[in-house]
Amino acid sequence: MDWKASFSILGFPGVLSYIGKGVAFTLILSVLAVVISIFLGSVLALCRNYCHGRSRIFRWISTVYIEVFRNTPLLLWIFICLVACPCPKFFARKMWGLTSVEMKILFRAVVALVLFESSIIAEIIRGGLNAIPKGQFEAAHTQGFSTVQTMLYIILPQAYRAVVPTLLSQIISTIKDSSYLANLACIELMSRVRKILATSNMFNGVGRQMVSDVFVLFGLAFVIYFVINFTLSCAVRRIQKRRPKKQEAAA
Repeated sequence: MDWKASFSILGFPGVLSYIGKGVAFTLILSVLAVVISIFLGSVLALCRNYCHGRSRIFRWISTVYIEVFRNTPLLLWIFICLVACPCPKFFARKMWGLTSVEMKILFRAVVALVLFESSIIAEIIRGGLNAIPKGQFEAAHTQGFSTVQTMLYIILPQAYRAVVPTLLSQIISTIKDSSYLANLACIELMSRVRKILATSNMFNGVGRQMVSDVFVLFGLAFVIYFVINFTLSCAVRRIQKRRPKKQEAAA
């Protein structure tokens, strides 16, 4: 183990920028997946909770979707999407410093994350919907709100407010879940760290791989993931502390 040689890898031209792009794409993947999943999860939660009578077919579809994706591993869907998911021509081109092949992988990775995360977020939002008193619907209808207006302006805002800490926790999980892509592609943080480690003998000036290279490179990945997720965790805890105070003030 030669710690000085291993740390010199980080000073090699282009290494930190290469890892920095991995961090950026990890965040892009996670943000895109979460934003789309919140929208899709909201639709699934509303269908599962409120589609009755003639529209109960949508309730069955949303229930099957949620149970299938929530109870199967993410890695399975990443494999399926990378093999079988078609990619639109718009994404099959060079963008953001990525090749056309990498852009296809990025698109399919987002699809896989959305399929998996939306099923979990749907249940989170459904928990928020279930916490809203039924009297809210009656009060809205007496004021002349339609069902769609009631959902958009009264029910969903309250449900989102109730589950903000849980949603933020799910964002943390999504950032960590994106590391599964390291098994299949060279886009996000972990895959790029592994790629540098595989050729560390070219960067450390020793001409051979060393155990200390593993600790330095994966240690850097550990620090980056920790800083991002710990920051979000602090935000979650702060929100959770504020909510009881607001409830006490309201009481």
